[in-house]
Amino acid sequence: QVQLVESGGGLVQPGGSLRLSCAASGRILRVNGKGWYRQAPGKERELVVSISSDGSTIYVDSVKGRFTISRDNAKNTMYLQMNSLKPEDTAVYYCNAHVQYPTGGWYDHWGEGTQVTVSS
Repeated sequence: QVQLVESGGGLVQPGGSLRLSCAASGRILRVNGKGWYRQAPGKERELVVSISSDGSTIYVDSVKGRFTISRDNAKNTMYLQMNSLKPEDTAVYYCNAHVQYPTGGWYDHWGEGTQVTVSS
């Protein structure tokens, strides 16, 4: 069974940093990380950052200059480095990726989410 497993969330004080990881597990050939989303209580899920196959990125204005997305294709892992965290960054963070199965087909997958809480 193919899964995207996120890690790295937790409780951090305002101004602190966290690095989220999104690793693919299961029988796969390749992973193409597509981006990170978040959902705060009572709000809709929103795109935080997307990354294309050529590495170009698009960040939501509220995180520009503070968050950085990266990928390690050899490890089938995508990261989100979050610096200068603010209370309004509190949310469940989800990763999204396209995964190539041994059959050759590509399928869209989501992680289960990891909680990030920014509070003093």
